[in-house]
Amino acid sequence: MDPGVRERKKVEFNIADLFESVVDTVPEREALVSGSVRRTYQELERRANRLAHYMATQGVKAGDHVGMYLYNGHEFIEGVLAAFKIRAVPVNINYRYVADELRYLFNDSDLVGIIHQKELSPKLAEVRDALPVLRCSICVDDASGEGCAELGSADYESALAAHSEQRDFAPRSGDDIYIIYTGGTTGMPKGVMWPHKAVFFAGLQGGNPGGEPIERPEQLREVVANGMALTIMPLAPFIHGAAQWAALIGMFGGGKVVLCPGRSFDPLRAAALIEQEKVQTVSMVGDAMARPLIEAMNAAPGADYSSLFVIGSAGAVLSEAVKEQFRSLLPSLMIIDSFGASETGHQGSMMAGSGHGAGQAPLFMMNDSNQVFDDDMRPVEPGSGVIGKLARRGNIPIGYYNDPEKTAATFVEIDGERWAMPGDLATVEADGSIRVFGRGSVCINSGGEKIFPEEVEAALKAHPEVLDAVVVGIPDPRWGQRVAALVQARPGVKPRAEALVEHCRKAVAGYKVPRDLHLVEQVERQPSGKPDYRWAKDYAAKASGAK
Repeated sequence: MDPGVRERKKVEFNIADLFESVVDTVPEREALVSGSVRRTYQELERRANRLAHYMATQGVKAGDHVGMYLYNGHEFIEGVLAAFKIRAVPVNINYRYVADELRYLFNDSDLVGIIHQKELSPKLAEVRDALPVLRCSICVDDASGEGCAELGSADYESALAAHSEQRDFAPRSGDDIYIIYTGGTTGMPKGVMWPHKAVFFAGLQGGNPGGEPIERPEQLREVVANGMALTIMPLAPFIHGAAQWAALIGMFGGGKVVLCPGRSFDPLRAAALIEQEKVQTVSMVGDAMARPLIEAMNAAPGADYSSLFVIGSAGAVLSEAVKEQFRSLLPSLMIIDSFGASETGHQGSMMAGSGHGAGQAPLFMMNDSNQVFDDDMRPVEPGSGVIGKLARRGNIPIGYYNDPEKTAATFVEIDGERWAMPGDLATVEADGSIRVFGRGSVCINSGGEKIFPEEVEAALKAHPEVLDAVVVGIPDPRWGQRVAALVQARPGVKPRAEALVEHCRKAVAGYKVPRDLHLVEQVERQPSGKPDYRWAKDYAAKASGAK
């Protein structure tokens, strides 16, 4: 048997175990494309083994946390797999964080190891004192010209070259932990702790996308051997949990994962890769990625995108205007908005044209693991119109790392059953579908009326001259809060505020129409594609003179 592949006596619902079972089934199948780098499953396995052995020699043990301070690229995937192989816990680090934010995350996450871009070395050196128990530091070379000698970081490729490609690791467990740090829309980041066996079913589609989840981990080999291996391209940065999950879903199907390596989303490169690699599924986060992508695709007449049959958005709903652009180019394209959170995994989906227009909250079909509870923690009756909190049971996280108070507030027990309730507000329609209004923490209260930013943003983005928009509440002496909108126009146009307001009046109730509207050069978003509501509130308050 190949030295890098060894049969395991027992496969657990553990991400490393499951990945290794895919390797053993289709070792020569292409697994990963990242720029000029191409890896088969066997090659990816061998490199992850080498990295895992190096980390172990540096004192990284089971349960230790290893930071992934990286841009999208093959090293991120290899680092995550290597950590899981030795039962360590990979931790996603936002490469856009400034020093104070990095200090917070480093202090909170107790990192023992870190894999970082060379370009990020100066920022890491600035906060090195916030990593008191760091034992293993590895530097990924890039074209930045930065140095990492003062950090004592080992060169990534040299570390791999010096260690074994053998798969000779200790047995693992489905209870091993996988942490996703999430910034959400407000507040400091929180580390969501997932048992592998829970995230496999809640976030990774249970090893059989589009079908019934597998019941035994050994069944994954059958799915990989007999199923349709898809070519999938996650566009969001891997510091966003949904992007990591999309890549793992692709691999657990024995498919090919295509990456656009680097720190920034490049729509022209993404469009070219769809054609070159015959990408079948693209995952992204909302209009912030979808709009530039479809415009890049339209700017390449004669390009063949016929391989593409699914566009999926998680974390933000695609606007109808963008969906129509995709449908015009690819009429048979399936467009799916997915709903979920780092604390819940995938909760529901909405097909294009299924009850979401400008100014209308999206409507998701969800299974019986989901429920909406009113203020008394009783289930909301279908068709009652009561708005409550959306929750999920079953395969859910064990809590937030280092934060028992937030854990107790988010993961609650109702009638003897444990639920994850991160704060999304929703109601249940008469047919049992769930209409989601958005996170309560960004809900605007104007004169006692609740206004959800997403519905006003959808109305604004439906205007042909608007490229992007974010809506927030700012202080108002009469109403408590009033609606303010920051709008990024399409290139070459300057929409009139009056025209945008009139456009909104046709889509949403009068009290939801923005009272303050500001044109900005660019709407700031988090790397995940979600709106940066903190930035937006500060900008709108200053621009409006609100206190």
